[in-house]
Amino acid sequence: MKTTIDLNTSGTTELPAPSGDRVQPARLTLAPGAHGTGAFDGVWWPRSRDLARELPALAVAMDLPWGRITNVLVNPTHWAAVPRKVQLPDRMLHVGWFAEQDPHKLILRSYTTGRWDLLVIPPETSPAMAARLMARAAGPDSVLSASALIATERERDGE
Repeated sequence: MKTTIDLNTSGTTELPAPSGDRVQPARLTLAPGAHGTGAFDGVWWPRSRDLARELPALAVAMDLPWGRITNVLVNPTHWAAVPRKVQLPDRMLHVGWFAEQDPHKLILRSYTTGRWDLLVIPPETSPAMAARLMARAAGPDSVLSASALIATERERDGE
């Protein structure tokens, strides 16, 4: 059974953003078990293309099920800016980027527990399409790349 985490509904306190605003909780679905058996270990649906604003909630949400996240790797294509570091309440999160990485994929790493690959759903995606992507990508039979999954759903929606 997959785990869906939306910290809005769990009662978890929102984190202060670097600007002093409140960070909205992460929207994500995790594959069953320690690591998914499909192409992804989970799916993340950020609310914006601002990594500095979005990553704190994701990292904190991942601390409980997967351990302390220390490093994030992204493709810079769809992000407004890629900060080298993002301040979390208890540590600094290091951010790296690789143009060769699928632009709809994010890699989370922890020094103690390994690596996890997440499909990144574009923030402007409709809730219906996001729900389908979360179900497909977190499933054990998910074999398509992140960009292929997004393209397949966009075709289905006629985008």
